[in-house]
Amino acid sequence: MPSPTITELTDRARDIFRLVVEGYLASGQPMGSKTLAGAGVSLSPASIRSVLHDLESLGLLAAPHTSAGRVPTEVGLRLFVDGMMQVAEPTIRERAAIEQRMVNAGPVEAALAATSAILSDLSAGAGVVMVPRREPRLQQLQLVPLSPGRALAVLVSAEGAVENRVLDLPPGVPPGALQEASNYLSAHLGGRTLAEAVRAIRAEISAGRSALNSASRDLVERGLAVWSEDRDRRPVLIVRGQANLLDETAMSDLERVRSLLDDLENKQSVAELLDAAREAEATRIFIGAENRLFALSGSSVIASPYRDRDGRVLGVVGVIGPTRLNYARVVPMVDFTAQALSKMLGQGKLIG
Repeated sequence: MPSPTITELTDRARDIFRLVVEGYLASGQPMGSKTLAGAGVSLSPASIRSVLHDLESLGLLAAPHTSAGRVPTEVGLRLFVDGMMQVAEPTIRERAAIEQRMVNAGPVEAALAATSAILSDLSAGAGVVMVPRREPRLQQLQLVPLSPGRALAVLVSAEGAVENRVLDLPPGVPPGALQEASNYLSAHLGGRTLAEAVRAIRAEISAGRSALNSASRDLVERGLAVWSEDRDRRPVLIVRGQANLLDETAMSDLERVRSLLDDLENKQSVAELLDAAREAEATRIFIGAENRLFALSGSSVIASPYRDRDGRVLGVVGVIGPTRLNYARVVPMVDFTAQALSKMLGQGKLIG
């Protein structure tokens, strides 16, 4: 049966439905007829129970077996979010705190981590940030001897960023092989991404067009491998505030919380879910079973893309929590955070 629209509900049903949802989101507890009567509904408890029954028959409310009260279903929450919710924009103080913590963090990577922590603190959920899938242009890769059997692979990007990795060497490497491999790699890296360089170098070696001897070819392969493997293992997601998910209400449903925490450990799957928000013009809201990943834990995701100065989507920021998230507060907060991050990236206020 298709879910009803707001306009299909009577004024009485809309008012009671709104009170049930808002009360549940605030307390996490089922809302009964006596509680609703005390909240200002000018109906008798019997009349309220009749309306609750009608809303339940429409699939908008459900009655937990431990209580005579009602809670919104995921269908009901979707109806509320799309048609009834009145958002509460972040306060001036909250906006200033979000922007200040981003700037104070310094480098982009630290600012992204700070962003996920900010969202966690302000939402009482888990803050998440999907890191830009950048492929930096490279300048050189130098292999520096450390000790017998080990070398340091130093990768320098065109922007001047430097990263180091320790490389295991085969026994008996000739003294000049490291320098020869370094010169060859640097000559082929200039202006290319790592993926582009790997394809070009391996094609040249396979075709026998390189003048490298066997020892230097082996070092080139090892140098490419350590960076390629490292890139594939890099997390694309920053998650902060999982402990927020262990509130008093969650303690009564430990299996759901355990399932949610397990889901959050699978960062690649979470990143794939957030990827669905990359092309969205506005903040996306996934409630419970609307997303396959969090269907079992019954959790919600609120996510919004952030962009570079040219308007290209770099990644996604968001909040993950139980379906009783304070949507009216968290949705505009996530939206503002994404806009603030985009603005600072565009203005160069974050160090690359």
